[in-house]
Amino acid sequence: MTEPSSADQLAQIVLRGLAQGKAVEIDGLGVFYPDADRGCRFEPRPPQVFVAYVKEDQQAAEWLYHALEIAGFGPWMDVRKLLPGQNWPRAIENAIETSDFFVACFSRNSVNKWGGFQSEIRYALDCARRMPLDEIFVVPVRLDPCRVPRSIQRELQYIDLFPDWEKGTRRLISTLKQRS
Repeated sequence: MTEPSSADQLAQIVLRGLAQGKAVEIDGLGVFYPDADRGCRFEPRPPQVFVAYVKEDQQAAEWLYHALEIAGFGPWMDVRKLLPGQNWPRAIENAIETSDFFVACFSRNSVNKWGGFQSEIRYALDCARRMPLDEIFVVPVRLDPCRVPRSIQRELQYIDLFPDWEKGTRRLISTLKQRS
């Protein structure tokens, strides 16, 4: 007797979950839902967007998170996604690696601050270096009229979310949708 393949095993797990009336999520792919008419329905995972910010800009980052969520993206933000006791440095690296986009929120608060925000940007830039040159991954946004670091300014176009947040956010979402 032959062992069932990995695909067969996965199918059995999905079917068992659906038979119990549960949604079954396959990380990085999407979610299977029970459906009375068709047996099941599949919703692919929305494009994932990592939102990088400093603590002082958390309110603006939350607003951006919400706007991305409404627009159909799967935003990732530490205060929303990290679990108590979770190895947060590894979780953040994993979230950056598996994101489709990395939105770096620059502000007067963030440009000269040392710490996690700068590390996240460096890690995202390293991830971007492995992608085809024409791919968009790191998308810098300015929350206020701050200076963008030269290393970013030299290579990447940024979007101003001020003075008109709605207009800036529409431009960001439009850009992300074009590249999804």
